Amino acid sequence: MMRRRHLLAVSALAIAIAGAASPISAQLIVFDPNNYAQNVLTAARELQQINNQITSLQNQTQMLINQAKNLASLPYSSLQQLEQSIQRTQQLLAQAQRIAYDIKQIDRAFSTTYAPASTNESDQALISNAQTRWQNSVAGLQDALRVQATVVGNLDTHRKEISSSQGATGALQASQAGNQLLGLQAQQLADLTAAVAAQGRAQNLEIAQRTVAQDQGREQLRRFLSSGRGYQPSIVRMFHQ
Repeated sequence: MMRRRHLLAVSALAIAIAGAASPISAQLIVFDPNNYAQNVLTAARELQQINNQITSLQNQTQMLINQAKNLASLPYSSLQQLEQSIQRTQQLLAQAQRIAYDIKQIDRAFSTTYAPASTNESDQALISNAQTRWQNSVAGLQDALRVQATVVGNLDTHRKEISSSQGATGALQASQAGNQLLGLQAQQLADLTAAVAAQGRAQNLEIAQRTVAQDQGREQLRRFLSSGRGYQPSIVRMFHQ
């Protein structure tokens, strides 16, 4: 009986000692695979989130840069040069000599200088009208050449404007460059219209001169034949001693 009690006491002491030593033994277990794996996974997720935030910031920065380019205006404007080119062409047309681009002036000229030869006009008047018509034709040809020279001179300006428009980078610059190219096209059409008008004016004056000259020639021939004298040969000295 006593022995049994002794064994029970020893067992209780051993259990007590084991219970007291268990916290010390638990502190000796440092590495936990499950906990380590969970920590690595958490760190990887946080790193991925940081990388995503960096990529997002880079995209936002690029977007702001693109927006700045789209809102940037062209560093030059061709409007003033185009207006000056058109004004030069208009000034040349306004400076047309003699019979200009005026309906009243044209009607007045064709009722007097370019009118059919009248039997009531004197020979001196016929000669004076013929000389005026010749001068009108020469002036028309000169004006046409001046307009054509101006149009050719504008070609260099057109080339520079087209080259400058190729450097547009944003949406706003592209829109502005497109508008300036449309203005350039309008200016080229204006030059073409002026050149055609000046050339047509010169040709029409020349045709009118020839037509009226034929009519005047018939009138002068009629006067010559109706004078009653006819042609009488005479001696003409070319040189005088």
